[in-house]
Amino acid sequence: MPAGNGTIKNVLIWDSGRDEACWGDIVVNDGRISGVTKPNEGGGEIIYDGRGRCLALPGLINAHTHVSMALLRGIGEELPLMEWLHKKIFPAEDKLTANNIRSGADLAMLEMTAAGVTGFIDMYCFMDEVAESVLQSGLRAALCRGIIGDDEVRIAENLSLAERYNGRDERITVQLGPHAPYTVPIECVKRIAALAKERDLGIHFHWLEARGELDWFSNEAKMEPAAYLEETGLLEARELVLAHSVWHPVEQLKTITRGNVTVSHNPKSNMKLGSGYAPLAEYLGAGVQVALGTDGAASNNRLDLWDEMRFAALIHKGHRLDPTLAGARDVLKMATVNGARAMGFTDTGLIMPGYRADVIVVDMDNPRYVGCDASSVPEFVVYAGSSRDVKATVVAGRVLYMDGEFQFLDAEKIIARASEDRLGL
Repeated sequence: MPAGNGTIKNVLIWDSGRDEACWGDIVVNDGRISGVTKPNEGGGEIIYDGRGRCLALPGLINAHTHVSMALLRGIGEELPLMEWLHKKIFPAEDKLTANNIRSGADLAMLEMTAAGVTGFIDMYCFMDEVAESVLQSGLRAALCRGIIGDDEVRIAENLSLAERYNGRDERITVQLGPHAPYTVPIECVKRIAALAKERDLGIHFHWLEARGELDWFSNEAKMEPAAYLEETGLLEARELVLAHSVWHPVEQLKTITRGNVTVSHNPKSNMKLGSGYAPLAEYLGAGVQVALGTDGAASNNRLDLWDEMRFAALIHKGHRLDPTLAGARDVLKMATVNGARAMGFTDTGLIMPGYRADVIVVDMDNPRYVGCDASSVPEFVVYAGSSRDVKATVVAGRVLYMDGEFQFLDAEKIIARASEDRLGL
């Protein structure tokens, strides 16, 4: 896909690098932001005209998911994590074919694109199918093949994925995907970490999602979580995404307070599976880089970062009896630039010259935004906003979704195919 050019006109612009929003035009050349001008001063083709009634934000990043599980939505509801996995999800996954994976991925692309998600971090199987879905949709992604056990075949599949897709269209990065400490032997994790360092790849890893995993570290690994990260070499990966991190010991935060490490906070999945409250206040206070993810649609059951932002901002306030925790500005930073960095994109997630033009346009001409001004955008977005407010989703200056219409995806065909595939599971 060629990069886009033109101007997003007359919009209220906010990103996490600004104290206040400002009205202006976003000028795009060859897929990157070349300038931010005063309203109606940007030239060239109009990508979207906000007409003084819309807000522009960096695209949202889903920093931990399994997109093809959109096909498994509703399976095994209201069960504890391990029972849900072993009795419901793993048996269903054993039936999945490459075609099923593509159907689920395409279904997820529809949902995320319409909700203003411009990129996501994914771990699953048949990942070449997910990669092709990404290329078709126009989104960005960081992809890895999930590895369980000491499985050289899956490791080889992950490396092959990197050879074929890493850097494709400047929209895909490939990471290595050991599933979790309790599902991959430590010597295998060490080999994977060494491969990641050798090939300059990131790593995506489920980490301390459920409280029982602390017992695993005590009884099986016989080491502290921080020591495990250091001994395995995981911390040396280009990027290390620690998905969930609900039970990381707060006295060991120094180990993960590094520029290449991101905790992917998945509050709705963690609540639905009864996994607990991540120590978000401690993470933010220690300077840990935190992003936001939904997890798969089988455990959430939405791929909606707007839901995730609001939920993350609220549950920690209530849990800790402190309304100052998890502020709207922190949460929006988690959902945008921090997620982009976890994907391996250091020039995405802000609306400023030189950055990739991944932007969403939000309708402010509705009751929920009455009273919103330049100083209160984050609070209105997080506490009052909704994914249904998204008017346009733009990646690399290309419109992927506008006013209810998809540019590169056939929603009718995708939904029909996914409905047929679901019948066989």
